[in-house]
Amino acid sequence: MLSRSGRGTVNRLGNKMDQLSDLADDRLINDCIYCGGVAETRDHVPSRNLLDRPYPENLPVVGACIKCNQGFSKDEEYLVCLLASAIAGSTDPDKIRRPSVARAMRRSPALRARIESAKKCTNDRIVFNIEDNRVRNVMLKLARGHAAFELSQPCSDKPDHFWYGQLGSLSEEVRNSFCSAHVQELLGEIGSRNMQRLYVTEVTLRSEADEENTLELVVNDWVDVQEGYYSYLAIEDIYGVVIRIIISDYLACEVGWEI
Repeated sequence: MLSRSGRGTVNRLGNKMDQLSDLADDRLINDCIYCGGVAETRDHVPSRNLLDRPYPENLPVVGACIKCNQGFSKDEEYLVCLLASAIAGSTDPDKIRRPSVARAMRRSPALRARIESAKKCTNDRIVFNIEDNRVRNVMLKLARGHAAFELSQPCSDKPDHFWYGQLGSLSEEVRNSFCSAHVQELLGEIGSRNMQRLYVTEVTLRSEADEENTLELVVNDWVDVQEGYYSYLAIEDIYGVVIRIIISDYLACEVGWEI
C-alpha cells in the first residue's frame, strides 16, 4: 500500500553516473541478464521512463533478449504512474508533477482508471493498493540489471531477500542505515565498475581513555543517476550481492542473493 505521505530525504555523498569500462571477466555476463537467452538488444537500467528529460548521459545498459526487453514495459508504465499518483495524492494528470507521466495517464484512460480504483482514504490519508506482482517484477528486473552492470554478477536465480516499501515509512534509524554508504569487507569481481567506484577514507576513533585510533576504510557509495528520481547502491561482499534502489525519493527497495 502506498500513501501520499512519507516521502524521504536522502542525505549522502553519492557518485556521479560516470562512464566506466567493464574490466572484469566478460565471460560472466554474455547473455540476456534476465533469462539467460541470447542478448539480441541492449536495455537501459534504469529504464528512461523512470527518469525525466533531459536524460542523463552514460545511462547503464545491459544485454537482453527481445522478449525480456519488451516484456517489462507495461509493468514499468504502471509503476511510474502509480508512484506519481501516490506522490500527488491523485490520478488527475493536471496534479501530477512529471509531464511525461501526465501525458501517459491521458493516453491511457484504462490505466488511470485502474489506479484510481485502487485509491482510498484511510484516517484522512490517501492510499493506493498496489499490484504487488507488477511492482516486484520491475524492481527485480532493475536489481538484476545493476548487479550485472556494476558487479559483473549474473543474478538470474530467485533472490534470497526481497523488500520494497515507502522510504518515509521507515524509522529514522533504519532509513539512515539504508541510505548510508557501505563499508566493504571484501573486494568483489576484479575490474568491475563497482570496484572502480570504491574509495578509501580514514576514520579516527577516540576511546574512553582518550586514545585515538585511525582506521582506513574502503567505501562503496550510492550512484545518483538523476537527482530526485533514481539512485542505487550495488554491493558485493562476504554475504553476497545486495542491490538497494530509491525511486523519486519515495520508493525504496532492497534485493539480495547469497553467493
